[in-house]
Amino acid sequence: MFNNQPKGLFALALANTGERFGYYTMLAVFALFLRENFGLDAGVAGAIYSTFLGLVYFMPLIGGIMADKFGFGKMVTIGIMIMFLGYLLLSFPLGGDTVAMVVMLGALIFISLGTGLFKGNLQVMVGNLYDDPKYADKRDAAFSIFYMAINIGALFVPTAAVEIKEWAETTLGYSSNDAYHFSFAVACASLVLSIAIYYIFRPTFRHVEGGVRKAGDTKVEDNLTPQETKARVVALCLVFAVVIFFWMAFHQNGLALTYFANEFNVKSAEGPQSMLFDVWNLVAIIIGVYAAFSFFQSATTKGKSISGVIFAAVLAFLGYRYIGAENASIGISAPIFQQFNPFYVVALTPVSLAIFGSLAKKKKEPSAPRKIAYGMLVAAAGFAVIAIGSFGLPTPDAQAAAVAAGEEPVLVSSNWLISTYLVLTFAELLLSPMGISFVSKVAPPKLKGMMMGGWFVSTALGNMLVAVGGFLWGGLPLWLVWSVFIVLCLISALFKFAMMKRLESATK
Repeated sequence: MFNNQPKGLFALALANTGERFGYYTMLAVFALFLRENFGLDAGVAGAIYSTFLGLVYFMPLIGGIMADKFGFGKMVTIGIMIMFLGYLLLSFPLGGDTVAMVVMLGALIFISLGTGLFKGNLQVMVGNLYDDPKYADKRDAAFSIFYMAINIGALFVPTAAVEIKEWAETTLGYSSNDAYHFSFAVACASLVLSIAIYYIFRPTFRHVEGGVRKAGDTKVEDNLTPQETKARVVALCLVFAVVIFFWMAFHQNGLALTYFANEFNVKSAEGPQSMLFDVWNLVAIIIGVYAAFSFFQSATTKGKSISGVIFAAVLAFLGYRYIGAENASIGISAPIFQQFNPFYVVALTPVSLAIFGSLAKKKKEPSAPRKIAYGMLVAAAGFAVIAIGSFGLPTPDAQAAAVAAGEEPVLVSSNWLISTYLVLTFAELLLSPMGISFVSKVAPPKLKGMMMGGWFVSTALGNMLVAVGGFLWGGLPLWLVWSVFIVLCLISALFKFAMMKRLESATK
């Protein structure tokens, strides 16, 4: 999995991990912050949330166009600086008046612009590492590793966001609303770490940063005919069209699924199940998974021995925690559920790579477009899980009215959300890293920045449509809310399969 990869991959992945940790820490509490700090209803808060997500993923198009002219590395550096300014503005507790709203909106613009310059161009640089024939056959695996690194940062986010907020409330005496700003301040620190990693390890990837082309410089090599270029751009646009609806559904994890966790999920975990809400137990499971894979893949007795000892230590640790959890009872807050998606991504990435590696050896590995289509089907199944768990529940409006009247709310087991995130993660692993890899492979050389930006524009459009979840939240039965996303994912999958021949021919 990690063998024979260029060193630049790991440097770029770690730089991205720091930035994503800060971004997801902010995002974990942002929707709840909008409602509690400014008194916004679910629909308005959802509109701001989804518009921000849309800008974050639209701006890479601008960043990509600029990078094609001025260089990827330069745009990455400028992007981090602009993001830092945005998170710094969010860190100040200014209250909930008009001035605070204006400052917050200004901060969101800085963050989205900075992310646009940083995120897509960093991923283009990763792809450029694999233009070298020596590494060409490792492109899909590389983007899976890169995607896994993003989620290592995101794994600790919910715990960090909740504990920092609680620390600000209990230790420093800040109000609930002002305490949110301490979670936002974490993003500032994480960006400092990100840029430090970038410049310390820059020699390992500097050759793919690009730069301003001067007179006499060698032009980007592009041996495609105009017809081939057009075919590739059309194929990419067809992929982008499908991706819109995936992200519209998937990013309900920060909106409708978070609302569900806040209003309909039980408020505590008892016994062994409480172990799932301790991030260190999840980290131990991840270490155990990687130790197991290392044991079977290691070519030396020493390697197998070390892996075996680590795996045994993980089992002992989890066994000890299990015994201590028999009578445990811990409180559950809504943001904590967002740790499960990155946990599943990190834990399941080696499983995914092993499966597709085995299929590749048998010449049966699905193409990237086909994996994306399968991902849409799996996403529909994920929302089917939460739809089943929602049958018999009152509408959100009815639940709120009952609570206001002093009645006990109707709550469901945490297992419904945990299972939903598991299935949605399978969909994500089939779609997101494979899609990015597909773009980096198929994009015409002179349009790499723009085409990677196009991937993010499709993500932006999907994120702007996330607001649909907020506007549906209220008077409709919950199973009907989730069914909207099921239908959209199924339609997208069918469209993808209908276009499959055209998509696969563009990669040949």
